[in-house]
Amino acid sequence: MPAHLPAVLAACDRNRERDRADLFRLLAQPSISTQNVGVRECAGLVEAFLDGAGLAAQIIETPGHPMVFGERSGPPGAPTLLLYGHYDVQPPDPLDAWVSPPFEPTVRDGRVYARGAGDNKGQFFAHIAALRAWVETAGQLPVSVKVLLEGEEECGSPHVDGFVAAHRELLAADLVVTADGPAHHETRPQIEYGVRGLLYVEISARGAAHDLHSGNWGGIAPNPVWALVHLLGTVLSPAGEITVEGFHDDVRPLSPAARDAIARIPLDPGAALASVGLTRYAAPEDLGHVERLVGRPTANIAGLHGGYGGEGSKTIIPAEATAKLDFRLVPDQDPDDVYAKLLAHVRRHAPDVAVRRLGAMRPSHTALDHPLAAPLRRALATGFGAEPFDVPLVGGSLPDAVWTRTLGLPSFVVPYANHDEANHAPNENLVLDRFYAGIRTTAALVAELAADGR
Repeated sequence: MPAHLPAVLAACDRNRERDRADLFRLLAQPSISTQNVGVRECAGLVEAFLDGAGLAAQIIETPGHPMVFGERSGPPGAPTLLLYGHYDVQPPDPLDAWVSPPFEPTVRDGRVYARGAGDNKGQFFAHIAALRAWVETAGQLPVSVKVLLEGEEECGSPHVDGFVAAHRELLAADLVVTADGPAHHETRPQIEYGVRGLLYVEISARGAAHDLHSGNWGGIAPNPVWALVHLLGTVLSPAGEITVEGFHDDVRPLSPAARDAIARIPLDPGAALASVGLTRYAAPEDLGHVERLVGRPTANIAGLHGGYGGEGSKTIIPAEATAKLDFRLVPDQDPDDVYAKLLAHVRRHAPDVAVRRLGAMRPSHTALDHPLAAPLRRALATGFGAEPFDVPLVGGSLPDAVWTRTLGLPSFVVPYANHDEANHAPNENLVLDRFYAGIRTTAALVAELAADGR
């Protein structure tokens, strides 16, 4: 075991009560970025925690909510680890669905329930607690460490691309590690090597100047809801294939290494479906669960609105209709290219329908055989007491491409949270034993990177 690590791990175990109390202080501070509730106050608290862990911390302004940055240098020539996370949280609504108030951390059955417990305060604070244990125990870090925590991830990270591009020297590192998202397995940890990209758009159609009587105007006035329904039918076929012209031009087949990693993931497809009340897959039904997330882009209708949806009947031709769509993208797709192809598709099939781009993230990927995965794998085995498995790509989206594509760094995502953390939902929670395992993992990673760098 690398030098100092046994003493640091022992300190992590001794510090559990303090680490939990500090996490609860962080969870009690609202930081709802979409509503600008408590965000700056939370940034100040995070800065104080980084400073208390022995890092030089600062709040860096952006055109939106601020970044919080901390760093501490290790010995000359030592590797540099960059840890990313976000301190903002989702709105807690609906409030009446929470068993305990969302910003009053409450422990039930070994879990802390609070908004942000898993997404992402509990996970990034595990990093801070581990660094604090290192500095207090050894007096220094054996590697250089930088921590970047943003306040707009739940808004789609609109300013992180520009921030990273403008601060290349500040963020220079050898690898990036993000603790975020839910794990697949209850006891075994995992390493995720990439994320799908995202394109989010709104399409809208207009008809008459106001709603019309469907008897007096039926067959005369165009119905904008039908315009969207017909258009949407040209985007995704009943067989589950995206039919936007050129959409799949940059979608490559899964590599043998990716297929081998998929086969080793300990996932029960039936149980996964049952956990959300499903009994079958979306078309095409002959694809594996993980293959759908790793190898296939998606076209999803996130919302469709138009006309009357209240109690009883109202015979109208609606004046307008809107739909919100999200497209999850795989390497090497580019959101800008996909958006251009979608615009051309809409002009071809429904020229009167308007399209508005609401957000985008580029997909990101690190090679499964990257050598810096080895120390991370050993650290996870130390922290969780079980061998990790590899996930080539996850279905969700993070601003991970700023590391892999803007800075050209290897980037790994290691979920410390439980599979049923209920992130973005009422009663979000974090299993405390996983929080402590995350602290031990980050502590071990620092030592393993130092050992690898010698």
